[in-house]
Amino acid sequence: MKVSDYIADFLANKQIDKVFGYIGGNNAHIYDSIHKHSHMEIVNARHEQGAGFAAEGYARATGKTGVATVTSGPGGTNLVTPISSCFLDSIPALFIVGDINSFERDKSKGMRQIGFQDIDIASIVKPITKHAVFIDDLHDLRYELEKAYYLSQEGRKGPTLVCIPVNFQYQENYEPENEKSFFESEEFQALQQNKKSISEQNIAKAIELITRAQRPVILVGHGVRLSGAIEELKTFIDHTGIPIVHSLMGKDAVTSDYMYNLGFIGRWGNRYGNLTLANADLIIALGSRIDTLQTGRNTKEFAKFAKTIQVDIDKTELGKRIPIDLAILGDVKEFLQKINTHSFELSLEQWHEKILHYKKRFPHQFEIDNREKLGNKIISLISKASQENDIYCIDVGENQMLAAQGIDVKKGQRVLFTGGLGSMGFALPAAIGATLGSNRRSIVIAGDGGIQMNIQELEVIHNRNLPVKIFILNNAILYMVSTMQDTFLGGKHIGTKEDYSAPDFKKVGDAYGIKTRSSSNIKELEKIISDSLKDNIPEIIEIILPGDKMAVSPLLDYSRSFEDMSPHLEREDLEELMIGKPTNPSQCK
Repeated sequence: MKVSDYIADFLANKQIDKVFGYIGGNNAHIYDSIHKHSHMEIVNARHEQGAGFAAEGYARATGKTGVATVTSGPGGTNLVTPISSCFLDSIPALFIVGDINSFERDKSKGMRQIGFQDIDIASIVKPITKHAVFIDDLHDLRYELEKAYYLSQEGRKGPTLVCIPVNFQYQENYEPENEKSFFESEEFQALQQNKKSISEQNIAKAIELITRAQRPVILVGHGVRLSGAIEELKTFIDHTGIPIVHSLMGKDAVTSDYMYNLGFIGRWGNRYGNLTLANADLIIALGSRIDTLQTGRNTKEFAKFAKTIQVDIDKTELGKRIPIDLAILGDVKEFLQKINTHSFELSLEQWHEKILHYKKRFPHQFEIDNREKLGNKIISLISKASQENDIYCIDVGENQMLAAQGIDVKKGQRVLFTGGLGSMGFALPAAIGATLGSNRRSIVIAGDGGIQMNIQELEVIHNRNLPVKIFILNNAILYMVSTMQDTFLGGKHIGTKEDYSAPDFKKVGDAYGIKTRSSSNIKELEKIISDSLKDNIPEIIEIILPGDKMAVSPLLDYSRSFEDMSPHLEREDLEELMIGKPTNPSQCK
């Protein structure tokens, strides 16, 4: 068979039905083979970065390995950002670069370049992939493709990259059954033997800590979703009644109708979530890196009254920022499956009463003085009008934290964030991949800055008539960075207000043939949002509001303890809310 046909067959056999890409001379054979395959479709993006993010959205929405293919040179380098995003968020992806002729890649004489568009992208991305290789011998192709796919899904998931020279792609009479297989290799056997189960001793220790706790809370991270442990977590919380809080990436692991879902925690967290975690005496961190955005910089003030159990598949994540009382290396799903075989008799009535008081007193739509927060109201309107099984794709900026605070997750809904990398321009192409992979509607929430970074992908949405609703929160500034400039740079707003602008999005939508509505009137917006989410027609809704109206509140100050968020409560009030004594601001550094 033709080599490029083998590549298409290989992917189809892994139940991958969509490949995202941008065509060039060196991947045209791969494009053609995927296009003519009866069980596959090539989705042509309008920029390689868009293709990469679309593959990432596909992987996030389906759990399958997302695949993108591009040509050599700038095609490969334009993938670096989505590859980085997949690496930091542990998203399974396979990036296939149609590369220069195999005989043109010879750097032994120190030459920078031999072939046209020749750049060693495999070496460039090695630090941000689980495996990256240039195929310089056709006999290695089957082995390396199998290895790349396997590693994308094995252990802590992530991206891989394979560069396939164009002169190999069009060769005929390729017989893969006669080539060496990764799955029959000693390397594969060694990887299998290195897998270890979570010990019953660790399960017993966890049970002991949980049984003794009076104020336990589960910190839900992205690893719950990645390990496929959504149902196991539901079983655990249904049986125990233990409250949950979540990281940014753990947003959609538990629906908002769980009574003891106390929301988003960390620097931009819900006040009631931070108060819950701050008063806990046991934290059960499931698949969470417990990173800076969760703890704030003052790690001594994070969960200072609690013991901590951390379960993670990556040894390097265990205890990297805070002390851990019980570190369990292993798969979250396995942990929950084993612990769910045990019964618990927990007395949490007083704890439940306390945390529900937090939630009632500090609703995320209002400031502590009962003033309505307009940004949160906009998100709440979108959330209320959304439907079960919708997929949110959230860009980066104030809109991201507003969404993390304010979306009420309904049955079957997904909320896709770019977490570790935090790349603006993620949401629009990710929605394309998520929608095409799942056959479900996507809701994009982006700022005027982020939407411009991959705005060309509107053409894909128009061309394919995809059910994607695009909400642009337009304050005509890069507000999150501008607040940093206010704090540290004396209010000089170069790049955020000065020498920055946004286009007329109504005209942009018209140019792309997408229905567009725009308003700055909150009453009018309420109807526009409600009407828009009643159908699946691709649409842009521009929401024009001043920057300060979009500001995320509350906010964890670097110099304050975890529970003492800005705007600050009166000291006596905070002390009354706390079970332990809050740290005096003068003692925080």
